[in-house]
Amino acid sequence: MNHSPLIISGVELESRLWFGTGKNVPFDLMKECIEASGAQVVTCAIRRVPTGEESGQNLLDYLRGLRVLPNTALCYNVKDAILTAQLARELLDTDWVKLEVIGDPDTLFPDNEGTLEAARELVKDGFTVLPYCSDDPIVCKKLEDLGCAAVMPLAAPIGSGLGIRNPTNLQIIRDKVSVPVIVDAGVGTASDATFAMELGMDAVLLQTAVYGAGQPLQMARAMKAGVEAGRLAFEAGRMPKKLYGSASSPLEGVVNS
Repeated sequence: MNHSPLIISGVELESRLWFGTGKNVPFDLMKECIEASGAQVVTCAIRRVPTGEESGQNLLDYLRGLRVLPNTALCYNVKDAILTAQLARELLDTDWVKLEVIGDPDTLFPDNEGTLEAARELVKDGFTVLPYCSDDPIVCKKLEDLGCAAVMPLAAPIGSGLGIRNPTNLQIIRDKVSVPVIVDAGVGTASDATFAMELGMDAVLLQTAVYGAGQPLQMARAMKAGVEAGRLAFEAGRMPKKLYGSASSPLEGVVNS
């Protein structure tokens, strides 16, 4: 597809669909879905990176050729999030980290104060920080000001599949920050991904929408098409909305009886 690449911290990415590796999905199915989606970036909880398996049998073997983005999933305080990021950097030899500081175990909503504090420390420590955050334009702007390489606001609760709940906030975030905006959490089907991209989001991160589908591989293909269609539509610029209809055919030569 002929659309502009996504650039984060100097890294150019052709695909704007990012993929998760959770849900205890069999590795072979996970790999098939990622390949079908065309994703280049995959997130990975650091505790899912094994050290004892034989070569060819651990998660990283199935992710060769992809940019692995470690995350601090299920960290409920700043100290744990920072330590997890540091361990990930040592283990995976990357300074990229998807920062998650969770504030509530039921909704998995982020702790805004904790996210800001952890982001500040990790940026100072040389990390390329991509924080999972609420769809709050003020929080997103503060994260940008701290030096985060992107912001990753949720569209709906993690794993809910509810789709884009607050498009207005996402549009305001897109207008207020200059770093990439990546919709993280809540996408349920391909039309949700398309809608996010039509709003001007720079990428979409998902996993449950694919792995929870009746036919995951087919849904992965659908998500790829949805993201590409939404980005092309955004770059094309939609027609203005009108209250009344307007004829598309010429008025000349119309039969009048």
